[in-house]
Amino acid sequence: MKLAKRVASLTPSATLAITAKAKELKAAGYDVIGLGAGEPDFNTPQHIIAAAIKTMNEGHTKYTPSGGLPALKEEIIKKFARDQGLSYEPAEIIVCVGAKHALYTLFQVLLDEGDEVIIPTPYWVSYPEQVKLAGGVPVYVEGLEENDFKMTPDQLKQAITPKTKAVIINSPSNPTGMIYTAEELKALGEVCLAHGVLIVSDEIYEKLIYGGAKHVSIAELSPELKEQTIIINGVSKSHSMTGWRIGYAAGPKDIIQAMTDLASHSTSNPTSIAQYAAIAAYSGPQEPVEQMRQAFEERLNIIYDKLVQIPGFTCIKPQGAFYLFPNARKAADMAGCRTVDEFVAALLEEAKVALVPGSGFGAPDYVRLSYATSLEALETAIERIRRFMEARA
Repeated sequence: MKLAKRVASLTPSATLAITAKAKELKAAGYDVIGLGAGEPDFNTPQHIIAAAIKTMNEGHTKYTPSGGLPALKEEIIKKFARDQGLSYEPAEIIVCVGAKHALYTLFQVLLDEGDEVIIPTPYWVSYPEQVKLAGGVPVYVEGLEENDFKMTPDQLKQAITPKTKAVIINSPSNPTGMIYTAEELKALGEVCLAHGVLIVSDEIYEKLIYGGAKHVSIAELSPELKEQTIIINGVSKSHSMTGWRIGYAAGPKDIIQAMTDLASHSTSNPTSIAQYAAIAAYSGPQEPVEQMRQAFEERLNIIYDKLVQIPGFTCIKPQGAFYLFPNARKAADMAGCRTVDEFVAALLEEAKVALVPGSGFGAPDYVRLSYATSLEALETAIERIRRFMEARA
């Protein structure tokens, strides 16, 4: 049977592909260290799990409003006020089945055929695919390594056309871990305001910040920017709740209402139990969030120093998220590989270390290495990479 054209245009997720290959090798009995994971390796904090169990025992297992429980919206509103000094109303919030679903729903209600969305590279793998599924056209702006992979106002201005509908800003970034400063965001925001471009601000990694850096939301810089920004966030990374699938969007009422209407015909509502768990995540103690952040920072500081000592790799030290994004072009050459993708495949086959090739993020000379795993596994993986390079070189 012939499939729809929209599906034929999709590019499979590089992250999921490498994870599947690593699992296949593990199942065959090989000792594989997978560094492709995009999720914390900690369990969900116990008070959140307890709240979910209590919720089920109390019978809160039925449908909820399509846009999310009013009580959860209130906790999200409190979170914005507490963390960013932003004020939202319930009608400006929609709770979705993960932040990925919030992005998907947003593009579905925002884009008509041929509308353009500006996406800085390197990008999270699903941005361009979601834009294409909505009939839109991804327009890529290269974030250069010498500028910490960040898009400049001039680059943004040059990319805007009469068809431009939105621009995506991901800070901290997946895959680079880079963070935009308030000054950089203000300059980008001025371009967006001048051209009437909607800002999609993906802030899912906002709680994972290192080295004294500070997360800034572009929406908090001025009332005008807030009106022109949709914030995407969720509890997946901050509270180690990836499997619970709770994310949300905050922005202008008309957009949020359209997203809610669409959700009513697609998912009906986010899972009731997971929503109550998210209420506990935001209303309960936040110490587990800080403990995870500290553990990630410790791993980053140790593993970064070890990686950059391996010949062939150069890497900007990230300020957030839980990824390293080193340039592996020279390493691939030294290992006798034609491309970095070939290098990643050889590393998995011979050294049993799974990295994600940068080609999936629009940066084919790079690899993504997740440090969301134990320090012992990370150190073993780095040693295997070092030995692989020595043997190949």
